[in-house]
Amino acid sequence: MSEKIPLLVLAGPTAAGKSALAMRLAPLLNTDIISADSAQVYRGLDIGTAKPTAEEQKLVRHHLIDLAYPDEDYSVADYQRDARRVIEELWSRGRLPFLAGGTGLYLQAVIDNYAFGKSGGDRALRERLSAEADSKGPEALHERLKMIDPAAAEKIHPRDRRRIIRALEVFILEGRPISEQPVLTRQQESPYQVLIFGLTLPRPQLYRSIEDRVETMMAQGFFEEVQMLLRRGYSRSAPGMQVLGYRQLAACIDGEMTREEALAEIKKETRRLAKRQLTWFRRDPRIVWLNRSTENGLEKLAETISRQVKEIFVY
Repeated sequence: MSEKIPLLVLAGPTAAGKSALAMRLAPLLNTDIISADSAQVYRGLDIGTAKPTAEEQKLVRHHLIDLAYPDEDYSVADYQRDARRVIEELWSRGRLPFLAGGTGLYLQAVIDNYAFGKSGGDRALRERLSAEADSKGPEALHERLKMIDPAAAEKIHPRDRRRIIRALEVFILEGRPISEQPVLTRQQESPYQVLIFGLTLPRPQLYRSIEDRVETMMAQGFFEEVQMLLRRGYSRSAPGMQVLGYRQLAACIDGEMTREEALAEIKKETRRLAKRQLTWFRRDPRIVWLNRSTENGLEKLAETISRQVKEIFVY
């Protein structure tokens, strides 16, 4: 394209306040929110993913949530394809595309034009490979991956079913190893004019926010939500049920740990997730970091971002 589409991005660790900031920012820019959250793509995973409520979705339209059932695979290539479509739709209507979320791979796949190939994905092929993993075990598929893409097989754990299936899918559809994607990505230019902000909190405040959020989720019925998903027949091995929090509470429901142990595990793993997210995002020199504090609240941050956006982008 002759002129790049402007793209605003809000990234950062879980529980830093990205969703609340995005809800304040979108009306100031007269636009929608494109979710970049790999857990919110699953239908029925609402409380434990901090998915926007029905009331919030009435105030600001959210895209790319509730895209797949918990037992369906949804890859980063699927996300890249869907995000590109929404970005182009919003821009065609004169609205600034606005990506917000904490899944770094989702964000980077869109921003940096990851080279997933023209086909993107094939749900029928993925289902066949998934059925094979069910019958023979993911290790059998991993052995096949070793034959066609040893570099990828070395990096992917033999029981990482989702990534093994994706690597096989890429080779079958594209005729080239998935391990070549980083090289091909570096050869491509981003199709967007990107402005990226990162929201964070001082580490002690971030960890307190995580603790508080997990407790709030439990009070809102997180445990009962997991019970309901299991009653609907979703297996604990289903992709959606592997999401942080759902995995631990399902184990609790099956008697493998107490409720207190599950809660402690969720908090610990969420702190680890936030640390990994910060490590991921801090590698990107394009991110303008914003510190949320009592003196620097969400309203003020939203106004700051809005002012900068209007100075840089013309739309």
